[in-house]
Amino acid sequence: MDEWVDVLDPDGQYTGQKILKSEAHEKGLFHPTVHIWFYSEKGDILLQQRAEIKKTFPLFWDVSVAGHVSAGETIEISAIREVKEEIGLDITHKELVPVGVFKSIQQHHSNLLDCEFHHTFICLLIPPLEALVKQKEEVEALQLMPLKVWEKDLFSIAPALSYVPHEEFYYREVITAIKKRL
Repeated sequence: MDEWVDVLDPDGQYTGQKILKSEAHEKGLFHPTVHIWFYSEKGDILLQQRAEIKKTFPLFWDVSVAGHVSAGETIEISAIREVKEEIGLDITHKELVPVGVFKSIQQHHSNLLDCEFHHTFICLLIPPLEALVKQKEEVEALQLMPLKVWEKDLFSIAPALSYVPHEEFYYREVITAIKKRL
């Protein structure tokens, strides 16, 4: 679905312009996104398998919930909205623990250059996996994996799962933030 997003400069500052997401991807213009990593008290991480119909990284395993920040929307409201849309869970801004903002540039093909700033949070997952409701257009599957198992697989030479290729620094910051909460 196309939507309006705010344009950011290469340092992540708002320019005051807005553009359709599709055009931002065609032109390689920076825009904000949210990433929310859920973890359980037992030390499991919630992984999302991207839907087969996704234009980028279909069926790859990724962050629990992610999405674009709509033009004029706050980062926290966007995170809360995306969590509700993708996994059917109601959360509050108080449950979101900031990890950081990460610059990401990925050239998927000649007319899709994804230039984003990922506003990244962790959040305690309280309901069981079975209570989550997947958004079929976005989510193929959800899986809980022990954090230690995920970390080992993520950085192995031949991982068992295909993960979206975020920077190693990004993954390590998320893992460190979750370990501090356990």
